[in-house]
Amino acid sequence: MNLKELEDKKILLFGKSRAFSMDEFASQLKFHRISVVTKLEEDVSLVVEGRMMTPYEQNAGDALYKERSGSVEFVSIDILEKELSKHIDANTLLMSLKLSRNKERLKSFIQNAMIDDELFFKLLKMYTWSGEDFFENDDNRDVSAAIIGRFYKNIERNHNVQYATSGFMHLISQTSNQELIETIAGLEPLVKVSSDANANILCAISSHVDTPKSVLTLFIKRADPRVNRVIAMRDDCDEEMQQGLYDSKDENVLEALSWSKNLAKSVVYKILEIDLYAKNMAKNINLDDELFTLFAEKYPLETAKNSSLSLYMQQRLMDLKLQNVNISLASNTFIDAGVAMKLLHEDSSEIANEIYKNSATPPQALEEAYKESLNHLSLSCNVSTPPHILLALAQSGNGEVLKALAQNPATPVEVLYQLQLDARFARAVKENPAFGRYIQQENIGWEV
Repeated sequence: MNLKELEDKKILLFGKSRAFSMDEFASQLKFHRISVVTKLEEDVSLVVEGRMMTPYEQNAGDALYKERSGSVEFVSIDILEKELSKHIDANTLLMSLKLSRNKERLKSFIQNAMIDDELFFKLLKMYTWSGEDFFENDDNRDVSAAIIGRFYKNIERNHNVQYATSGFMHLISQTSNQELIETIAGLEPLVKVSSDANANILCAISSHVDTPKSVLTLFIKRADPRVNRVIAMRDDCDEEMQQGLYDSKDENVLEALSWSKNLAKSVVYKILEIDLYAKNMAKNINLDDELFTLFAEKYPLETAKNSSLSLYMQQRLMDLKLQNVNISLASNTFIDAGVAMKLLHEDSSEIANEIYKNSATPPQALEEAYKESLNHLSLSCNVSTPPHILLALAQSGNGEVLKALAQNPATPVEVLYQLQLDARFARAVKENPAFGRYIQQENIGWEV
């Protein structure tokens, strides 16, 4: 369709407009010098089938189509409105709305699904929420529904989500559109209205992988502990952001920082004096030689649990010859195979139990361990235990071994089927994520 070709011509409209209000529809046509009539005239160039056609209009349209389909073009209102939307002068519209302060007209354009996203975001920034929440008044409800309805995937399957605050939560979880995330983050209800639901939306934005740093930085300045705690646990929380979070001095935020793998050293030394934070850092921070020396000296037990330990660091910890440190190291799923084998020679049942439960232990060591029944419980817990051993363990009369098998995601499904028949283990099988995935893949009904 070419609007230029319709200039100074008439169109016949059956029914009503859809994307535009009737007044706005008339205004847009007038701008393009197109006249609208509601009855057939000889010089009509286009027949438009709108929404909410009356039975009379429907019959008249059908008759007209039979008589004039070869000489007059028939289109749906959607096609015409889409073309009108393409030719909106955004700058003129925005200036007009700004000067007129016509909230109804602004809302009408926000609800227009035909306009492009760039204009939509500009219009949304002009809307004032009157200090109220997303669904607290009719206007806010309509605008909130327009936001969710425009971007929510498969909205046709769940229209009700447009009218609930949880719709924003679902929308954020679906999207990778940074501009959408940034726009939602700046909406007045999330800035001025305090509620648990809005705090949950802010936390969802704070944890989203595509949330721009500018938004996270703004959130940090607002100093909401619930939101800042989430930001502190992000892998991409850099030194500048960490410093802003530290400046909040909120205990919950500082504790969250202490769990960060990528905590900057400038922040490490600031919170090191708090024992809880120091232990968290020892277990989680990405270690280099300086940090290893710092934590291993005072917190060797926690340091032995760190997933970033190099072979050299593991050997250093083992050289301390401390039983509890060796047990901790034996349970580390990132342990070097050679270190694991050396720990087995410590002749400690506690260390051996941890080694045989550890998925990093070499298969040949697990095969050897099966020969001793005292190792069976540990082996039944290990996701790396060879399937034939797990099958053999299923013949055990030991209830603890069987329960561990029921919980082990690596247990063969035929064993899980047998275990779920035993009331002692049925719940453990149903809660086993591997069994749940199998049931889903096979599309088998299962009552939990």
